[in-house]
Amino acid sequence: MSGLSPHPTLLARWLLFGEWRAHPVRALLAIAAIAVGVAMGFAIHLINAAAFNEFSAAVKSLSGQADVQVAGREPLFDEAVYARLAAHPEVAVASPVLELSAGLTHAQGALRIVGIDAFRAGFIAPDLTGVPQEGRMLDVLADDAVFLSPAALAWLGKRPGDSIVLRAGTADVRLRVAGQVARARAGQRIAVMDIGAMQWRFRQLGRLSRIDLKLRDGVDRTRFQRTLAADLAAAYPGRFTVRQPNDGDQEQRNANLSRAYRVNLTVLALVALFTGAFLVFSTQALSVMRRRSQFALLRVLGLERGQLLRQVLLEGASLGIVGALLGVAGGYALAALALHFFGGDLGAGYFPGIRPRVAFTPLAAAVFFGLGLGVALLGCLAPAMEAARARPAVAIKSGADEAALMRLSRVWPSLVCLALAGVLAFAPPVFELPLFGYLAIALLLVGGIGLMPRLAALSFRRMESLALRSRRMPPVLVLALSRLANAPGQASIALGGVLASFSLMVAMGIMVASFRVSVDDWMGHILPADLYVRTAAGGNTGFLSPQQQAALASTPGVARAQFLRTRPVSLSPDRPNVVLIARDIDARDPGSLLFLVGETAPVPASARPAWVSEALLDLYGARVGQALTLPLGGGQAEFFVAGVWRDYANQAGSVVIRLQDYRALTGEAEVTDAALFAARGSSAEALEGAVRALPFGPALQMMSAGDIRAASLKIFDRSFAVTYLLEAIAIAIGLSGVAASFSAQTLARSKEFGMLRHVGVTRRQVLGILAFEGGFLTLLGVACGFALGLVISLILVYVVNPQSFHWTMGLYPPWPLLGSVAAVLVAASIATALVSGRYALSGGPVRAVREDW
Repeated sequence: MSGLSPHPTLLARWLLFGEWRAHPVRALLAIAAIAVGVAMGFAIHLINAAAFNEFSAAVKSLSGQADVQVAGREPLFDEAVYARLAAHPEVAVASPVLELSAGLTHAQGALRIVGIDAFRAGFIAPDLTGVPQEGRMLDVLADDAVFLSPAALAWLGKRPGDSIVLRAGTADVRLRVAGQVARARAGQRIAVMDIGAMQWRFRQLGRLSRIDLKLRDGVDRTRFQRTLAADLAAAYPGRFTVRQPNDGDQEQRNANLSRAYRVNLTVLALVALFTGAFLVFSTQALSVMRRRSQFALLRVLGLERGQLLRQVLLEGASLGIVGALLGVAGGYALAALALHFFGGDLGAGYFPGIRPRVAFTPLAAAVFFGLGLGVALLGCLAPAMEAARARPAVAIKSGADEAALMRLSRVWPSLVCLALAGVLAFAPPVFELPLFGYLAIALLLVGGIGLMPRLAALSFRRMESLALRSRRMPPVLVLALSRLANAPGQASIALGGVLASFSLMVAMGIMVASFRVSVDDWMGHILPADLYVRTAAGGNTGFLSPQQQAALASTPGVARAQFLRTRPVSLSPDRPNVVLIARDIDARDPGSLLFLVGETAPVPASARPAWVSEALLDLYGARVGQALTLPLGGGQAEFFVAGVWRDYANQAGSVVIRLQDYRALTGEAEVTDAALFAARGSSAEALEGAVRALPFGPALQMMSAGDIRAASLKIFDRSFAVTYLLEAIAIAIGLSGVAASFSAQTLARSKEFGMLRHVGVTRRQVLGILAFEGGFLTLLGVACGFALGLVISLILVYVVNPQSFHWTMGLYPPWPLLGSVAAVLVAASIATALVSGRYALSGGPVRAVREDW
């Protein structure tokens, strides 16, 4: 001990840098794995935080300095309530607001227009006022003037003085760009115009979206909100929501809408970090196993057990520190690039019309740095403890490598992990997130990897016994199986890398493919018509009048026409709006138009039927056979829940009712969409031509069912582009781990190959042994990875997805993709074994065994 204790720091540094110099590629692979995992997780966090913060700030900017807001449970309400609020003795200013999303006549998308009273809004939301051009101050009241934010001007390619054409019904509304919005946020695409002109132009006379209230000095906002809510509930039951715009309710609604998407992306990014943890384990385990005799010599010379433990942990921590630092820096750069090129929603559509900028958050950076470091320490913990526990007298002897891995073959910890995973898979969500489902997946991976030593030993010993019984078995194959059967611990290190990467790839591949196929089947069911017609490609200002509906139904070539009206309604102030869908549906056969799931209930004779999406069951507690109250027609309408349908279009929930019930309750005869069925002998192309010939035909947007499905699947693939990228990264890291494990083990066996060459085994036969070993190991890893991945995919499909997004799907494994990746893994393992073997055999048999002389 006296020979080593005076310079422990010098010794630790010498051992650390010596190991790095001896095997730089393995260290770089481990660092890269940790860096990629940290970078992806940190980048996704920064992107989501920037998009959410900017979206919330944009929403708040529309509210300005309002103390209280009164909004309808329906999108629009009668403006008669405005006089009551404006005359309230505790209200200083009441500002009426009308918000619409106006469809564009010659482009996809919609422009958000805010109608305000310029004189009243100036006291509450001065940022929303328009800035007219010099000498045209009255443009703020003009009936043809609209003010655009800088982002909207850039998006539409307009300048002050130009005209824009929007859609109202099937008619065009031409407006003059009178100037810019005073202080719109960067990237916020909005337009502002006089509320009276907006009501007239877009046929919404006497209707408002909300009323912003500025209270008199000294009025308690919370007390006023509570009192006003009670007064309005008594006078107008179920019609209004009273809230404080800056009390966090709106932010909570926005967070609820995208939270599951954000959490799932973050967990998926951490998959790469988990694979990195195993790569650190593989690197450190092989390093400790190769240096057992060196460590034993150091122990004999006086190095204490604790010093050796700290040394191995230091080596793993060094990988984690470098990798985590690179990951934090790379994550920030990646987030900046993603926000610049793809926007804040990464294709998911949760944060439209904003342009967020990445902001470095030290706390989040520290958290992800800690994750990277913690993963590295966790990966090297078992090898460090094994190095410290080893007896110097035993470890210093050659050939004790396999004994160091005996503890890896313990079965009971893995069985405990698998049992806990099975229990947690059936646990309910926590905060509406499948946290127990994620934990079950992690335990399945840990348990599966932990069983690999025992499974490898049983499998290869059985194969060895079969090979020995057969007299025709090539000697090379027998030698390969003997090696695998008698060194299962070393084999399991490489097997674990294959298992981790392939099982996760299988699980994610099955989940994404199942979702895509389910979406395609769903659209095929709910889109039975030949042609679908609407007045604009976006927005809520387009509609078809009763006369136009009649004209469509009587168009030559139309066998049958069905009509549909959609609108949002609020069922809870702290949740996003639910989509109400009123359509021509037969209560006796709703399954012809809806993708029904679960039980159904016969509709009582006097009841109004409704069919709710799966999200209504989870989020609002709706149940088949019970009543559901909806805000419709300025009151509360009761419906009977007749069934549940699958709706992939509306994550926040949707309700389908009969169009006749909607019209009876609201008095509105207009519809937003039409589905046309071609008569016998007619085609969708001929039908489109006949509809286009109608007087209002040029104003219509038409698509066939096939076109809608193709466009929807394109959006699906764009939304899952990040998932595909993360999945590819996880596979690449797994392949790197497999290559590192095989090459390290092959190079460490140079003396073994030298002895084989001495007893007459040719160079080609040694390479054959390595090729068989690599192939058998990977085939076993692929088989086990597929089984484990299939179980994980069941949790993803039947637990994580329903608890995250509140819809179900079928199970559709993508066999060609899985088979291709499996073949690539096997080929890569064999190639790595051959390349490493050629390098290990390059020194000649005498040089390889010189240490034994």
